[in-house]
Amino acid sequence: MLSLNQPKPPPQLLHQTLTSSFLTPQPLHQSIFGIQKHRSKSIITVRASRRPPPPPSQQNQSLYQPFRPPPAQVPAQYRDLDLEARLAILRDRLGVWYEYATLIPPLFQQGFTPSSIEEATGITGVEQNRLVVAAKVRDSFSQTELEPQALGFFDNGGAEILYEIRLLSAAQRVASARYIIEKRFDARETQELAKAIKDFPRRQSDKGWENFNYLYPGDCLAFYFYRQSREHKNPSDQRTINLEKALEMAETDKAKKRILDELNIKSGDEIEEIEIKIKVPVVRMKMGELSESSKVVMLPVCKAEDGEIPVMEAPEECKSEGEFGVLNAEKGWKRWVVLPGWDPVVKLGKGVVVEFLDARVLPWKVNRWYKEEPILVVVDRNRKEVVAEDGFFLISNSKQGDNGFKVERGSTLIDLGVKECLGSVVLVVRPPKEENEDQLADEDWE
Repeated sequence: MLSLNQPKPPPQLLHQTLTSSFLTPQPLHQSIFGIQKHRSKSIITVRASRRPPPPPSQQNQSLYQPFRPPPAQVPAQYRDLDLEARLAILRDRLGVWYEYATLIPPLFQQGFTPSSIEEATGITGVEQNRLVVAAKVRDSFSQTELEPQALGFFDNGGAEILYEIRLLSAAQRVASARYIIEKRFDARETQELAKAIKDFPRRQSDKGWENFNYLYPGDCLAFYFYRQSREHKNPSDQRTINLEKALEMAETDKAKKRILDELNIKSGDEIEEIEIKIKVPVVRMKMGELSESSKVVMLPVCKAEDGEIPVMEAPEECKSEGEFGVLNAEKGWKRWVVLPGWDPVVKLGKGVVVEFLDARVLPWKVNRWYKEEPILVVVDRNRKEVVAEDGFFLISNSKQGDNGFKVERGSTLIDLGVKECLGSVVLVVRPPKEENEDQLADEDWE
């Protein structure tokens, strides 16, 4: 503090002193706060204060770095295409789904929204999400021990299936994929499987839980049906159906034994003493499924009411020739059907398709889905020997004085003394429906 009673320093010295104090970098700096008058004396007050913070622009630049996701990679086969060509691929669903699904994320990087993509391609926002997520699930299989040839199962309609297992761990997804391929599950059954796997750890207090192995997807699904069967305490058809379904899905012997005990079967009895369940795939065609298929199969078609002669005379071979894959049949035929390259169809040697106008001709013991609607029954003419444990067979009704065909169980034919038939049934195809209609039809025969 300076007083006027003391000798004043020269103005130049005062200016240098104050200036040097301001220019010298220090944690605290001094500034002249003001000049006050006190008892006829003027006092120059100097107050120390901290340095002001750096400007907001500098502070934000040094501390805040916004996250920018890396640009989505476009597959090599699409990089040379312009925007309009990529939109055309999505619009026409050209190629397999997991390839053109990779074109959707780059569109978001270019400013597209789900609604604008839907307007340009016709793919809804829900379907966009399903395709992108399912493609990532499929890509994760390339880093695992899942066989590449097994992935072909998901080429047709695989987006709906793989999307349902998105919340499972990597190991669970691989195990579930193998189980789905083995059981030939559809999207609804896969959703049921994923739900059973996620729910299994929370059921430790339920009776019988310790008999099922969490590492096996089939055991998780079996416990799901086993638990449903216990909701019906009294013996009933529904309780038996759930237990039989659980037995069909179970993978470990311990789980099967538990289910057999619940069915009141002695542990020493063989599983074969239960009525054997024969699985024949029953699939419903989907709108646009043929356009998405990388492989198709053409088969001759016969009407059920025409009798067995057309089945015997139908072409046995239909090969594709040349670079364009032109189909060449060994003989002329009027009626043909084109089916996606499903495994049972591709493996056919001498295949023929029989068209039934009413699905109720099928020999089901329980009416689960079938109703009055046309169906196609795919028959393998190479397998004519009737075996009780080998499924369903196509026979002629001419012995009973009726025209046309009949599908019957092998066990029933054995009891009747029938040893040979027209062929073995390998697949049943139902007609396509609108997406908003009931799709719970994709079940297996039993």
